[in-house]
Parts: sequence; structure tokens; C-alpha cells
Amino acid sequence: MTTPAQGRRTPHHRIDGATAAPPLILGPSLGTSLRVWDPQVPALARNHRVIRWDLPGHGGSPAGLIGAGADIADLARLVLDLADGLGVDRFAYAGVSIGGAVGTWLAVHHPDRVASLAVVCSSARFGEPEAWRERAGLVRAEGTAPLAGTAPDRWFTPAFRDTPTARALVDDLRAADPGAYAACCDALAAYDLRADLPRVTAPALVVAGREDPATPPAHARELADGIPGASLTEVAGAAHLANVERPGPVLAALLGHLAPPHASGGSGDSGDSDDTARRAAGAAVRRAVLGDDHVDRAAARANAFTEVFQDFITRYAWGEIWTRPGLSRAARSCVTLTALTARGHHEELALHVRAALRNGLSPQEIQEVLLQTAVYCGVPAANTAFAVADRVLREAGGEDEGGGGAEAGDAGRTGEGEDR
Repeated sequence: MTTPAQGRRTPHHRIDGATAAPPLILGPSLGTSLRVWDPQVPALARNHRVIRWDLPGHGGSPAGLIGAGADIADLARLVLDLADGLGVDRFAYAGVSIGGAVGTWLAVHHPDRVASLAVVCSSARFGEPEAWRERAGLVRAEGTAPLAGTAPDRWFTPAFRDTPTARALVDDLRAADPGAYAACCDALAAYDLRADLPRVTAPALVVAGREDPATPPAHARELADGIPGASLTEVAGAAHLANVERPGPVLAALLGHLAPPHASGGSGDSGDSDDTARRAAGAAVRRAVLGDDHVDRAAARANAFTEVFQDFITRYAWGEIWTRPGLSRAARSCVTLTALTARGHHEELALHVRAALRNGLSPQEIQEVLLQTAVYCGVPAANTAFAVADRVLREAGGEDEGGGGAEAGDAGRTGEGEDR
């Protein structure tokens, strides 16, 4: 449901998901519209009332919502006005870049409103103020067209820059109001929350794109180190709009972060409400890690005899273990690849090599995991694992060359498991 701006203080926004579900507010990156969250919304809306908003002068929001000399607090107040207008008192918040800065400011200054915080490719300070003032001056004088020409280099890796999705987001930048865009630059110039990070009390997740030139991983590590108890996920093969370029790993991190707390016993016998929560969280994470196609196939193959097992692994493996906050999705993939190699579960190994890519591991990191298994699980086991992984990576376009030994070639053609 798209809602037009309702008065001067309410930005344009869109709501997805059930009205009674826990609210989740999503903030955009500078120069984009609420469509920047399109890859994640379908999965997030299964268990949340997802509220996306447009920056002033971006998407459907009026430019008059912000003026020259604005600061991040001005944008944060728009979010609070939006939440108040929708009857939302306390909410989870996730934001990209300047959207993440708005969420961090809210978590510092309005901790009673922010139930949890996730910041994607953001920072506690976005570089030197003068650079932002220069950009504001350029846009006020010449519009956003000069920035649209260089935005793909900042936002995406070379492999993604010419995709239809990338072009659509750059079109959002071209359409942005120059005065409102420049005012957002003023806000970023004045923004420095480094000393206030210890005041964040909400559970926090920080996500970085490893190839992000605008907010490099060092910015993410500063956020994660400064916010008490924050988790950090670095996504390989992604630049500034990591959630667009690598939607799977970012979604998996968000779902794990937003999953409801686990029952203390973890045995699955804590009552129907706990089972329902685990089942919902597990189903979402399972789809994010293994992919919709695989999960749909598994569901279609289930029958009266096997459906109890499908429910069991959804609640227990995915809803109880994969949603735990103690390890990142990438770390869990490393452990899983090692265990499957050691036990010789080759069908499951092929499945989880693909899952590892979705969780942010690069082909080179998968290679390192398998080399480690050669030392501790045995060369024959690793030889077969390399053949399986090589076949999967070739199919996924992750490697141009490779290959296990001749004795491993047949194992590389092993089919994938359809049940997990």
C-alpha cells in the first residue's frame, strides 16, 4: 500500500505486511527512493509491518520537508512524525547509508522508540564536511545530473553497474529535487555521532559491502566497535548499495537480527507460541539461505509421511540454530561446509556451497574453508569436496577455472539434496 504525503511533516511512504505485525521502518540511501529496499521487502513483510519512506525531494516526498542547513535530526523527526501518524510507538529500524544514520540518531536520542537497529553501508561520520558542502553547492548550481554520471561507480561493483536494477536507481537520483538533495548533503556534513555510539542500547546489526568506496568496511567496524554488543556482517562482492547488489546475504543477516528471542531451553517444547515464532523465523531464514526455488521444491515433494520432518528442520535447524545471533551467517556457512565435508554428505555440500555464496562468502573464501578441511578432515574428503564445490561455482559463475583431481570428477556431478 502506497500512502501519499499527509501534510508538511509526513514523508511519502509505503506499507507492506499485516497491520498487526511488529513494525519495521526502512530508511533509504541518498539519491534513491523506497525502491532501494525492494529485494528484501517480500521476505521481511512475512513477519513485519514494513514501512518504507522517501527522503525529502526523493521518490514521492515533497522537497519542502527539508531546507538548507538541515541536519540528521531534521530527517529523524520526519520518521517520528510518520510513526506517530501511523500509531506506531516502538519499532525496529533498518537503514541504508543516510537512512542508517537517521536510525542511529534515533537509537541514541530516542531509545524508547527503537526496538532494534540495523545499519547497512552507513557510518558514524561520512568523511570530511567540506566534501559534502562542495557536493551541495554543485547540485544547487547544476542539478543532480553530474552526480548521476558517477553514481554507478560509487554504488555498485563493475559487474552490476549496467543491470536494469542499477539503471533504475540511478534514474531515481536524476529525478531527485536538487534543493532537497543538497539539504541532505548539508545534514551529512554536520553529522558526527562517533562519541555517542556507546549510548545505543537497542540490539544492533551493522552490514558492510567489502567493495564499498563511499562507506568502506572500516566505517562499519567503527560502528560495530562503538555500539555495545553490535554484530557485524561484511558482504563480499558488494559496493555501497549492498542490499541491492547482494540481496540474499543482506536479507539473511536482517532476518537473523530481527528473529524473536529463543526460548531458554531450545528444545521446541516451550508452547505453541514459541513454536509458531520459530517456524516463521526459520521459514524466512531457510528461504534466504537456500533460495525460494529449493524450498518450494522441498515443500512440493513433502507428503503425509515426510512433512513432519520438514516442519522439524524448519523449526529446529533454521528457526532455532540458524537464527541465533552468536555467529554470522557467513560463519555458520563455514562450519556447515566443514561438517558436511568431514561426514561425506556430498549432496548437502553442493546445496550449502550455494548457500555460502548467498551468505556472503566469496569463491576464494570457500576455497580456504576446503583447504582447512584437507588438514583436519583428510585429503580424500577435501578432494571430493573441491570437485563438488568447483562444479557449483562454475554453474553459479563464481569461478572461471578450477577442478579437482581426476578421481574427484565423478563426485563433482553428485546431485543436490532436496529435503533440507
